[in-house]
Amino acid sequence: MKDQAESLRMMLNSRNDGKLAKTLAVISGKGGVGKSNFSLNFSIALSNKGYKVLVFDMDIGMGNIDILMGKHPQYTILDFFEREMKLKEIISNGYENISIIAGGTGLLHLFSLKEEMFGRFSQEFNSILEEYDFILFDMGAGLSEDSAKFLLCVEELIIITTPEPTSVMDAYSVMKYIYLLNDSMPFHLVCNRADNRKEGMDTIARVQNAVKRFLNKEINPLGILPDDKTVSKAVAKQVPFMIFAPNANVSRSLTDITTRFINKAPHFTDPKSKGFMQNVKRYLLGR
Repeated sequence: MKDQAESLRMMLNSRNDGKLAKTLAVISGKGGVGKSNFSLNFSIALSNKGYKVLVFDMDIGMGNIDILMGKHPQYTILDFFEREMKLKEIISNGYENISIIAGGTGLLHLFSLKEEMFGRFSQEFNSILEEYDFILFDMGAGLSEDSAKFLLCVEELIIITTPEPTSVMDAYSVMKYIYLLNDSMPFHLVCNRADNRKEGMDTIARVQNAVKRFLNKEINPLGILPDDKTVSKAVAKQVPFMIFAPNANVSRSLTDITTRFINKAPHFTDPKSKGFMQNVKRYLLGR
């Protein structure tokens, strides 16, 4: 690991200041809130606006981005970690020109991201940063030591909650956890499956108030996605709802959220941050 770390430090110090992808992670405090569905369709909405997007399904061994698309990629992130393939070799094409790295399914043993694996991932990741506008990590539900490494390295977080009290509490808890590790991390919030606009606004207000009161931190409310039957129909057909029904209420709402994100995201970027690789240097390598 020492040799890998030294190699990565030399690579970081020799990089130029060319255009690099903005890295995002989509997280939730609990499962079943529609996080992966949001990640996939949000990426499509970004692509529809002309951006080049790569989606990582980081629910390693239990991923479902490929299932939601009805596609069966030849390779997954497991091939990178377990067969030592290159990242570029496991990228597959998704809808609307987005690129996908699938998480893989049917894992029979508990996957643990060892330190040397993360070091190799960081080195490989550097080679694709200039090829995309956005790189989005769809994280597994909850937090672990492994997922926290990625969350500290990305530039911004999108937190998904629903109006359910347990979901609201879990969303706050995951933000508090990350805040204690990095108090400058930008938080964006989306309320999913709201019965109506008032319920969605009340939910966002509850989370905002808790974060402001107990963490003294502002979060960026991106918007509300309605509890739309279109979503379940699209899932059953294994087609992203942005493709299945682009004029449905949920699709129009997500387009609005995407526009809001594009317009506001630059204002939430930490001016001291130089992107994913510099955050790897700071949080993983301790430099």
